[in-house]
Amino acid sequence: MSLGTGYDQQGCYLARALEVVGERWTLLIVRDCFYGVRRFTDLREHLDISRAVLTARLDTLMTAGVLRREVSDGHPEYVLTEAGRALWPVVYLLTKWGEQYTSGPHPARVYSHADCDTDVDDVGHCASCGYTPDPADLIVRPGSGPNAMRRDDRVARALAEPHRILTPLEISS
Repeated sequence: MSLGTGYDQQGCYLARALEVVGERWTLLIVRDCFYGVRRFTDLREHLDISRAVLTARLDTLMTAGVLRREVSDGHPEYVLTEAGRALWPVVYLLTKWGEQYTSGPHPARVYSHADCDTDVDDVGHCASCGYTPDPADLIVRPGSGPNAMRRDDRVARALAEPHRILTPLEISS
C-alpha cells in the first residue's frame, strides 16, 4: 500500500488545517508576514527558500484565504487576512515550544504588550493588563543570548530592532 500524499481521508479539522499550513516553510512564511515582511523577494531572501517552493506556498495560503495579495508602490505584497491573523496563537505557541524543547544557540524573541510595555508570558498573556493582547498590540524584539547562526540579510537586520507585529517592516538595501 502506498503512502498517501494528503490528509483528505482524515475526518478531522486538524488534518484540514495541516492541508493548509502543514507543509515545510508554510508557517515560517506566516511568521514572517506577522513580522511585517510582505514582499516576495524579502521572504525568499530571509527564508533561503526556492522561488518555486515560495510561489507554491503563497498560492496555497492565498487559495485558503490566509493571505491576500495587494499592490503597494507598484509591487505585489502578501498580507495576512483575518484567517491568517487567527493563526497567531499557533505561531506564538510553537515558537515557545521550540524555545523550551529544542536545543541550539539561538536567542529567543521577546514579545511585549505595546500598551503597557510588559513582556507577555509563554501563552501570550500580559500579567500587567490581565488579558492576551492581539498580535497588532505586540512589540517583538531580539532576546539576549548567543546565536551562532545570526543572519545578515536585509530582513534580519530590520528585525534586529524592536518592531510592532503586523506593521510593514522597513527594509533597507
